[in-house]
Amino acid sequence: MPAPRKYPQELRERAMRLVAEARKEDPELSLNAAVIRVGQRTGVNPDTLRGWSKQAAIDAGERPGTSTNDAARIKSLEAEVRELKRANEILLAASSFFARELDPRLPW
Repeated sequence: MPAPRKYPQELRERAMRLVAEARKEDPELSLNAAVIRVGQRTGVNPDTLRGWSKQAAIDAGERPGTSTNDAARIKSLEAEVRELKRANEILLAASSFFARELDPRLPW
């Protein structure tokens, strides 16, 4: 079970919106300065807010990287591959076992 989220979703959305608005009002304001300013006002750790902002930019296609949807898809595909490999090992062992049962002269 995943760990409970420290910040409510409403606070997360509000803080990210404030960062975007601050950067829009002052184009020379860096992401670092914006997250520090907004983080202090909202009570969100600046590093956490920076990560949220970067991931939001990736999801919006403004930055290169793996989007949230792609990461979830990759995770599910990796789980499927693990399960298929496991099933393949079981089938291989079963076929080997039954081959020995049918012909005991085989060297396996």
